[in-house]
Amino acid sequence: MKVISPAIIVTMNAKYEILRDHSLLISKNRIVSIEKTSALESKAKEFGWELFQFPDLILIPGFVQTHIHLCQTLFRGLADDLELLDWLQLKIMPYEFAHNKESMKYSALLGISELIRCGTTTILDIGSLNHSDVIFEQLQITGMRAFHGKAMMDINTLYSKLSEPTKDAIRTTEELAKEFHNKADERIKYAFSPRFILSCSDELMKTTKELMNEFPGTLFHTHASENRIELENVRNRFGKDNIEVFEELEILDDKSCIAHCIWLNDKEINLMKHREARVLHCPSSNLKLASGIAKIPRYLNEGISVSLGADGAPCNNFLDIFIEMRMASLIQKPFYGQEVMNAKQVFELSTYGGAKALHLEKEIGSIEVGKKADLVLLEVNNIHNALIFDEDKIYSTIVYTCDHTNVNSVMIDGRWVYLNREYTTLDVELVKERAREELKKLLNRVN
Repeated sequence: MKVISPAIIVTMNAKYEILRDHSLLISKNRIVSIEKTSALESKAKEFGWELFQFPDLILIPGFVQTHIHLCQTLFRGLADDLELLDWLQLKIMPYEFAHNKESMKYSALLGISELIRCGTTTILDIGSLNHSDVIFEQLQITGMRAFHGKAMMDINTLYSKLSEPTKDAIRTTEELAKEFHNKADERIKYAFSPRFILSCSDELMKTTKELMNEFPGTLFHTHASENRIELENVRNRFGKDNIEVFEELEILDDKSCIAHCIWLNDKEINLMKHREARVLHCPSSNLKLASGIAKIPRYLNEGISVSLGADGAPCNNFLDIFIEMRMASLIQKPFYGQEVMNAKQVFELSTYGGAKALHLEKEIGSIEVGKKADLVLLEVNNIHNALIFDEDKIYSTIVYTCDHTNVNSVMIDGRWVYLNREYTTLDVELVKERAREELKKLLNRVN
């Protein structure tokens, strides 16, 4: 049993309660009680429970990032100032093809290290064509909560080496789902991941969706409507836009998690709403690749699920959820007004909203009795934070003034993975050293 005693708890429950002088009791991986601090600390001393006292820190739910590419972390800084299709064709796809198991391992570990340090406890991650087993292994070892899946591509006009026959894509995906879905006490789950419609045949898309029926609790993860040139190519091939094609192929539903969705037409927005599909919003990536700005306030007003993700390190170049929260809020204000995408709403998108997008809202996303203990402790006394802490402005403080340096400790599934700024499941210096070595080898394989 563990007792965590912070200064303040930001619950993100249905009443948005903010609790002072309260502590959590955690048994194994779940929150079993939220009580007055004095009472729980007395019980901890009486029964010999572990007591973690953080009298100056804010306890929040762990952040959920719903679109990540761990396989690309090694390529940070190697594909700057390009638009999407050139970025993929000239840099990212050749790099991905050059991965071996060791380079993939340290790409994943580098990304996981950064995500944990930034307070992210759950991710929806898309891999590459090969070596997804390596990523699954690192997710289990490091303690991250994650959906992951290999990227499926049976058509690739951008880089033909990074594709495979349809039957092979389906077979290897099914094997991975059988091996890894619901591993690590269901902390690790599978996400079926056709990369995007231009790299996938109709058969691959439809068969993948059918295959999901054999694996309850999985998701369908893809990209769509990210870039205007991409959109033009989709129209040339199909005579309609991305989401309209998804509807025609009968793959659009509440398990459809679709990254970007910048250039949706009115019909597509209506389809997303009525099929309860999820929008995975990546504001920094969308700006850096000059892709555009998604109509997020409109999607939210329509009742469409929206959550946040950093995308990949080569198109961001951070995996920091604080940057994404701030960016998600600020980029909309010139178009919709200063009150739109306020701090509380954006914080919700990155916690409970992310959990809901992944159908995990009964397990994570808020601090409530019965939920998994995925928690983050924040210090808000840095020089870039407000000099006087106002509890009424707590969401503003977190979204507008915090960054990864405010993260003190992170717990996932009841286990400390980052405690008092020290990793407990990772040797970060070793990860950095090996990542540099593997990147040099990978670049030689590309050249």
